[in-house]
Amino acid sequence: MKEIHANRSDQSETKNAESQAPRNYTPAELMVSMAAKEIEDGDVVFVGMRLPLLAFILAKKTHAPRAIGLFENGVLREVPATGPIVTMGDPPNIHQATMCCDMLTVMGFLQQGRVDVGFVGGAEVDRFGNLNTTRISLPQGFVRLPGSGGGGDIASLAQKLLIIMPHEKRRFVKKVSYITSPGYGGGGSWRLEQGLVRGGPSAIITTLGIFRFHPETKEAFLSQIHPGTTVTQVKEETGWDLQTAQLVTKTHPPSARDLTIIRQYDPQGFWTGYKKTAP
Repeated sequence: MKEIHANRSDQSETKNAESQAPRNYTPAELMVSMAAKEIEDGDVVFVGMRLPLLAFILAKKTHAPRAIGLFENGVLREVPATGPIVTMGDPPNIHQATMCCDMLTVMGFLQQGRVDVGFVGGAEVDRFGNLNTTRISLPQGFVRLPGSGGGGDIASLAQKLLIIMPHEKRRFVKKVSYITSPGYGGGGSWRLEQGLVRGGPSAIITTLGIFRFHPETKEAFLSQIHPGTTVTQVKEETGWDLQTAQLVTKTHPPSARDLTIIRQYDPQGFWTGYKKTAP
């Protein structure tokens, strides 16, 4: 397992960052802050819905001003949305967009390999990063879910995949009931054997921590835990024998600046729910 090293300076910086950060953030706001950090300056990002909408804006307004956002409804943005936003089709996301085209054009960028980062989520995820948004098998039958949308395309064709979802044992399973969006299949060289020459999952960002993937086996392992969370708690909420990094680090809380930006674009807490917990 990949070892993560930390020196005293790193630990001191972590303590300072935590002491200066506000305490009244929600798990969803923490996930947005962590997801934004996975976007690099200049990345072409297939944004998706919900928390990734906010993560893309946060990255644009902080460390990645040259990132470009693609949206499945045909919108391409080089500047952040102009105001509060709930869905990709809201007027603030359309106003002053670089391009408004059809879905086929945007999906074509993905197929051509021009998308650096894609966001997806699901009802289930397994130890190899496969996602299920199609059906859940139950003893009495199965529950039909919405299906792929663009998730299967993003997971197959983006250069890097980021998974963001709440952490619950019923959702983090050893093997998904149905592979809607492929991660690493059965592990190892599975993607290449299927002809998927790009990408694969880079991280799973959850309400409890962050998972990375072993470079050879492609199995997910716990890399970071969020403040107030223990490794034991994460293992208890994971449906397989979870491996961990040799040194599991603690996530930095979102900064005051991060929270200001997130709440500027989600003032009612529609996606993050912060008003429910704010003092």
